[in-house]
Amino acid sequence: MSPLHSMTGYASETLETPGGRIHLELRAVNSRFLDLVFKLGEEFRAIEPLLRERIAEKVRRGKLECRIQLIHEEASDLPDQLDANRLARLARLAESARAAFPDAQPLGLGEILRWPGILGIQGPDPETLAQNTLELLDQALAEFNASRAREGDKLRTALRERTQAARERVAELRPHTPAILAAYRNKLQRRMQELFASPDPDRLHQEVALFAQKIDIDEELDRLLTHLDEVDRVLAGGGSTGKRLDFLMQELHREANTLGSKAVVAELSQASIELKVLIEQMREQVQNLE
Repeated sequence: MSPLHSMTGYASETLETPGGRIHLELRAVNSRFLDLVFKLGEEFRAIEPLLRERIAEKVRRGKLECRIQLIHEEASDLPDQLDANRLARLARLAESARAAFPDAQPLGLGEILRWPGILGIQGPDPETLAQNTLELLDQALAEFNASRAREGDKLRTALRERTQAARERVAELRPHTPAILAAYRNKLQRRMQELFASPDPDRLHQEVALFAQKIDIDEELDRLLTHLDEVDRVLAGGGSTGKRLDFLMQELHREANTLGSKAVVAELSQASIELKVLIEQMREQVQNLE
């Protein structure tokens, strides 16, 4: 049986590297389509297209947020001197910028000390950082999809319980039609006897036949069972099933509505309501599936 994935999921991975600690988080909620949102440190902006492509290979639907940051450890041994060359170049650049934008605020001391390389501490190699990040993403995606599969198994069980309950309700309705027709025939015969001394048998038969045609629910019950079988088949197949199941919920609801419109006794009306409740419960669960 293939896995069934929920659209909601979460994963978090961390990797220690010489250039700092890479922390990556994936979190997703329901969405009709795949909607990717990235919250990245500047070090990772260049590889956003690669991140997007890698995620799209593993996830089909959902609003997914990918958050990645590079956390630098506090330096235990600070240098005795700043990098004079870098500091001089930064000063010249700042002077040129002030000439172009005289109203701009000058660089603060904290900004100067945080400038890459000023303290003589080299940043991570871009290629190595990219490779490490993509490997970390693969690990996070594996855990992310595993968590979604666990949730998907729970949804599959819940949906199957409701399809079985709906089948049982349909089975209970099958014997009602002959009893309804017999009761209607007796009722109509009594009314005709009250109106006429000798009721017309042909007219009585015609009225009962028209009534039987009006309340015939066999087609609705057959289609309900067919749709329920298809729901179970799709659930067993796994994969990206959300849109297909959502369509089947619409079809089930349509048949239950038609059944309710033909209800001439309390049993049929109550059964229609119960079926619609079960279908609505399934529809809510289906909204969580990829």
